[in-house]
Parts: sequence; structure tokens; C-alpha cells
Amino acid sequence: MKYDVLVVGAGLAGCVSANILATKYNKKVLVLEQKEHIGGNCYDYKNDQGILIHKYGPHLFHTSNTKVWEFLSQFTQWQPYEHKVLAHIDGKNVPIPFNFNTIEMLFESKFAQGLQKKLLKKYQLGTKVPILQLKADSDQELQFLADYIYEKLFLNYTAKQWGLKPEELDSAVTARVPVYIGRDNRYFNDTYQAVPQDGYTQLITNLLDHPNIEVKLSTPFVFEKNRQQQIIYTGMIDALFAYKFGTLPYRSVTMQFETHPQKFYQEASTINFPNEHAFTRITEFKHIHPSLSEATTILKEFPQAYKKDENLPYYPIFTDANQKLFQKYDNYAKQFPNITLLGRLAEYKYYDMDDIVERVLEHFKL
Repeated sequence: MKYDVLVVGAGLAGCVSANILATKYNKKVLVLEQKEHIGGNCYDYKNDQGILIHKYGPHLFHTSNTKVWEFLSQFTQWQPYEHKVLAHIDGKNVPIPFNFNTIEMLFESKFAQGLQKKLLKKYQLGTKVPILQLKADSDQELQFLADYIYEKLFLNYTAKQWGLKPEELDSAVTARVPVYIGRDNRYFNDTYQAVPQDGYTQLITNLLDHPNIEVKLSTPFVFEKNRQQQIIYTGMIDALFAYKFGTLPYRSVTMQFETHPQKFYQEASTINFPNEHAFTRITEFKHIHPSLSEATTILKEFPQAYKKDENLPYYPIFTDANQKLFQKYDNYAKQFPNITLLGRLAEYKYYDMDDIVERVLEHFKL
């Protein structure tokens, strides 16, 4: 098939782009994917126990963007799912983000009630307050709460997750650690929360199911300066330009799956371990996708440095130096107006799944 547009990467960014190009603009699209499967890091599959597994870590869809929800709903039925996360702190599994229930579980009753009253006096019920804001509060007990959360939940977790001290990261990372003013134990507060009923791989398959779209797997992309064809590129921007300005740092993860001969392993989908163990969290997939299996499969995540050709890049690392290096690549890319950069690796930016769909829809002015 002769094609009009080349899409590099069969993850969510590439496949949503391919679908829009094929359906809205009647373009012939070739999708190149260097992995042996579609779906990028959203890829999931059923293991030998019949449990739906997320190969690259848990993916929980949530959004308050109705346009994004309605677009994806064309390609999947949804299974309602509200993610609840516990953190192992001081020997107890407590809900996070920190909320009034967490405070009551960790502190003596009278002190916990006092903290709740002070928080309600200063902040609106149902809102999230960043711990940096609490740290700056004049009230010593609220400062104590912020310091406690910083030390028990953020400090060591950050060292494991990023391999950096908190002060080495962009302050926006710290700012995302909130206290929830209320008793909502859900990890997300978005309007729409669900997982695809038949999995993300099927959703991606449905996106690509169009006569104008051809997919080639296990096929790396090689950049050619003189190529005039329109390209949607969703891979690593430094790899695109053969590491011309050096290698952009990423954080990788070793995924260790374990199957246990019991119905359930833990009390929640995900339990974070900020202060113990080399892994950051354990996810149990039967809590996300119910299964009749008598066994259960868990995933332990061990963060590590990304090493080219040895492991996979998962997360851009947000430091000033890294952003300056990315900017060099981004500026250089502007010399090639036929190339559009979309996605976490191409834009060196953290996107949730709904964010990337929104980004693609906005790019195509939908």
C-alpha cells in the first residue's frame, strides 16, 4: 500500500493519530513499531492463569475530559474501576493521597481531630492541598503534618523512583504530593474512571482496524533528513536524531511478576512501599480485572537508570539540565516541518493516557 503519512510508534499517541488520519482525513497510514506488539506501554494480555496482565505496569484510565472519554468510547466498552492505593507507613497500610482517614489511622485520636479541624478551617472540603503549601503555613501542627508526609511518603520513595534527592527534581514533582481535605480514599477524583472491558490491547486493535491503516511490527524507524513525507513521531526524540546532542536521561523499571497459589495476595490493587524494600509498589491485577482463577498474579516494580539497548525508557527525569538538553532537540526538530512530535518520549514530558489522547485531539483540531 502506498501511504500518505508515516506514524512511528504503535502506542496510544500513534494509534489515535493513525485512526484520525485514516477516518477523518482519508489518509493512507503506515504505522511502524519496533516492539513485537501493538499498544506500546499500554499493552496487556491474559497469562496462563487467565488473568489480564499489564506488561509494563498498571494503567488505570481516568479523565474529566468528556471529549476524550467519548472518543475512546467508540473503541471499547468500559468496566467501571476506581483506583484505591495504600501506602505502608509505620507498619500500617493507609490510604493515599493522605486524607482524614489516613490521619486517623496514623495519629492519636485527639491530635488527629485537631489537624482535621485546622485543615477544614483553612481549606475547602473536597480539595487537594499540596504539601509545599502546608509547609509554608504559619501553624506548627500543619507544618508538622507536611513534614511527616514529606519524610514518610515522599522522601525515600522519590530516591527509589528517580534515583535523585528531592531537591534535585523540579519543584513541580513535590507540588504534586497532596493532602485531600475529606475522606475520599480514591486515588483519582476524575469524572470518568474505568478500564477497557476487554483490555487496552483490544482497544488499540480497534483503533487500528481500518483499511487505510497498515501496521509493521518489529520494525525500527531510521530518520532521513531529505524525507519530505509527513511523519508523526512518538518515540525518543534523542534517538530520532541519533543522539546528536547527547542522551536524554530517563528512568526505567524492572517488572517482576509473581504468581501465587491463593485467591488474593493483598487487600488493594496497589500498595506502595516508600520506606522498605528495593521495589516501590506491588500491584495485584485481579483487583483491577476480576478473574475466577484460583491463583493470583502480582507485579513488583524496581526502578533503575535507563541504559540504552539494555532496558526501556519509562519516565523523563525533570531537572533543569535535562530540560535544556531536550530544548536543543526540540529546536533542532523545528528544521523539519514534516515531522510532528507527539507523546511522552517525543516531547520529553509526563503524560497520563487521557492527556495524550487530549494532546492528539487538539493537534488535529478535533
